[in-house]
Amino acid sequence: MFSAIRNTLPRQVSRAYSTAGGGYKGPNAIMWGVLATGGVLVASYSYMRTKNPHVTEEPARLALNSRRFKPFTLQDKVPINHDTSMFRFTLDPDEELGLYVTSCFVAKAKVGDDEKPTVRAYTPVSPQYARGYFDMVVKKYDDGKMSSHIHSLEPGDVLHIKGPIHKLIYNANDFKEIGMVAGGSGITPMLQLVQHVLNDPKDKTKLTLVYANKSEDDIILRSVLDSYAEKHPKQFRVVYTVDKASSPDWKGEVGYVTKDMVQKYLPASSKDNVLLAVCGPMPMMKSVSGPKLPDFSQGEVDGIFKELGYSSEQVFKF
Repeated sequence: MFSAIRNTLPRQVSRAYSTAGGGYKGPNAIMWGVLATGGVLVASYSYMRTKNPHVTEEPARLALNSRRFKPFTLQDKVPINHDTSMFRFTLDPDEELGLYVTSCFVAKAKVGDDEKPTVRAYTPVSPQYARGYFDMVVKKYDDGKMSSHIHSLEPGDVLHIKGPIHKLIYNANDFKEIGMVAGGSGITPMLQLVQHVLNDPKDKTKLTLVYANKSEDDIILRSVLDSYAEKHPKQFRVVYTVDKASSPDWKGEVGYVTKDMVQKYLPASSKDNVLLAVCGPMPMMKSVSGPKLPDFSQGEVDGIFKELGYSSEQVFKF
């Protein structure tokens, strides 16, 4: 099914905010047409066109419900690398998922013999105004009940979802610069923000992303990020760092996110109207920004960000 392999960058979705309706009209679905690691693009543009539901010009209905879980049917799943896959769920042709930037939803499933269902939060990677579908990228963890459950799903199976869940309320040009630190699957809320900013011609916010992974093969959606950076070189920069470089040709950083990396690439705390956002595994969060509190509130700024003088008003922890 996914035999076509492309090495060209995809066309990018763009919404004319001042004139166009909310419907997603482009053929791209940039994340699905470029299931990418290491520069290899999997799945074809022609597949994308044939699999997308018909899009109408009517005002969109919103699929999510914030008060109750609803079942959503899996349409397709495609491996991205050894432990991460893309999952496409079906909506009605006139439906949008109903998330805003930035927000997420929670998924619920009864796993194994557990008495209580497992509930986890996820941020989709499909464009905000996509109609007829939404996409998730999920990394499978050995001890992850929900991630293992989602990876076990086959087309036709359902996942129960509720949302949206409020995160950072973002408006165009709220900040002059946003610096982002992501680790592993923590890329998804950052990608949601990057998409939104770069697809709005009125938003001039400068974005820099430091993205940490174990290896080059673990970099999720690398070609998607690279395509945005190539199309918007003055507005978006992505820097990769890996625990250990597997190739002598590696041009990114090596090692965990450090104080030097933050100083080198991200806006300084002394600058006006800047924000630093962070999302990733708990050890990374503790080192970079300090963890969120058990009640999921932001908590105090700690770690590298504290050392460099960032205030709580300048930091957001996803």
